[in-house]
Parts: sequence; structure tokens; C-alpha cells
Amino acid sequence: MSEVEANIEVIRRHYTTISSGDVDAALENFAEDVQNHGLYRSRERTGAVLRDVQTTFPDWSMEILDAVGVDDNVVVRAKVSGTHRGVGRLPANGALLIGVPPTGKSFVVQHIHWYRMKDGKIVDHRANRDDLGMLQQLGIVPGLDARVDLLPAEPSNRSEN
Repeated sequence: MSEVEANIEVIRRHYTTISSGDVDAALENFAEDVQNHGLYRSRERTGAVLRDVQTTFPDWSMEILDAVGVDDNVVVRAKVSGTHRGVGRLPANGALLIGVPPTGKSFVVQHIHWYRMKDGKIVDHRANRDDLGMLQQLGIVPGLDARVDLLPAEPSNRSEN
């Protein structure tokens, strides 16, 4: 197995363990010190954030749709879903759910995650998430369908000449 294939396998294992709710196993995929969006975090701090996500969404799931590896980088397009059953306490998910009472609603959105690997561990992580779509599906932020008054009027029938 090449290094690129091994790195992709680490990320696949990470998604499987985080989706099963096993945060401790998911943490084994991270280096002791990891960058998250350019900020250094300890594995312990990363674990606290992952546990907060699991508390907020006990059925949190991340399914890899596409994975590409180049050198020490792995980029993943994923389907992410969960049901809002807890109150977020830490700045996970863009810090948008801190203190928000559970809605009991579910969401399904797409994420893009970029990982940099070293010695079989995640040392850097960045993501582009559909947080607005998640909030809309949870009923926290209205979607466009809730504001039909903003849509243009239907064109009237043309008179026949």
C-alpha cells in the first residue's frame, strides 16, 4: 500500500469511528498537536470538540462520497447528517449551536474536508461546511421557502391577439 493509500485509509477509519460515536478511537487518528483551520490544538482539545458534537448530535454521521490523496494531503467530500438532540457548549460547527435548545430535527448536508497527514496521523485539518443548510433544516434559520413574499410574482397570462 502506498503512503497516499495509507493516508486515505486513516481518514476512512476516522470517519467510521466518529460515525459510530467512538470519539476515543477517532482521536487516535490525530497527532498530539494538530492544526484546525490554522490554529494549533492539542489532541485533548480536539477530543473535547468531537465530544461536544456527539452530545449535540448523538447520531452524527460522516459518509465519504469522494476521497482524493496527493502526497501528504487527503481531500474528502462527505455527506454529514445528524439529529439535534443536545445543547452545544463549545465552538464546534462554526460555534452556531452554543446554547441552542435541541430542535429534535435532522439534517443532511455536504462537507469538504482537507487533511494533511504525517506519519499516519492527521496534523492539519480544514473544512468547508454547509452550516447555513444545516441551520435551515434544523429550523433555527428560515430557508428561502419560508419567505415566499420575496419571490417574484408569477407572470400573468398573456392576452391573445
